[in-house]
Amino acid sequence: MSNKNILTIGITGSTGAIYGIRLLEELKRLGHDTHLIVTKWGEKCILMETNYDLKDVYGLASVTSKDTNMAASVSSGTHKTGGMIVAPCSMKTLAAISNGYDDTLVARAAGVTIKESRRLVLMVRESPLSAIHLENMLKLARLSVVMLPPMTEFYTKPQSISDMVNHAVGKCLDQFDIDHDLYKRWGEGS
Repeated sequence: MSNKNILTIGITGSTGAIYGIRLLEELKRLGHDTHLIVTKWGEKCILMETNYDLKDVYGLASVTSKDTNMAASVSSGTHKTGGMIVAPCSMKTLAAISNGYDDTLVARAAGVTIKESRRLVLMVRESPLSAIHLENMLKLARLSVVMLPPMTEFYTKPQSISDMVNHAVGKCLDQFDIDHDLYKRWGEGS
């Protein structure tokens, strides 16, 4: 496993845990290594929103760390990674990242990703968005952090929730130039 190719995946306590799980599944299927961090509330969302067992979710990753383990490899910039995706990203985590408040491993790993000029993608989940949420997103977007809320698209004529989840996950993978077949691209026929 090459550290520079490993992607850090954070799952936080916002609705949409399936995005992080599906991302792990697809990255594993495609042969990519992952370092998974799930917050306490992320674990609760997995159990409330999905039929997945936590053991199975953790088993999808190459490496796992507890959100309280501030000595984990991804807490240091000397540990090279290919970047990080937080899916879903709660507004609490967004606020911590945008203000450099590294009180959890997810926030610390994201901060390291920013300071080392690596790609950071946040699948922010909230609706409606307040001015505070928007200001936190703008602050990070100005630092080249990608805000990628899982928006439903209809040009691919999704037939299921899985189709919509796959599209959002595919959009994340696109940010890292990872080839996938999760959805038809615009202009690829009807």
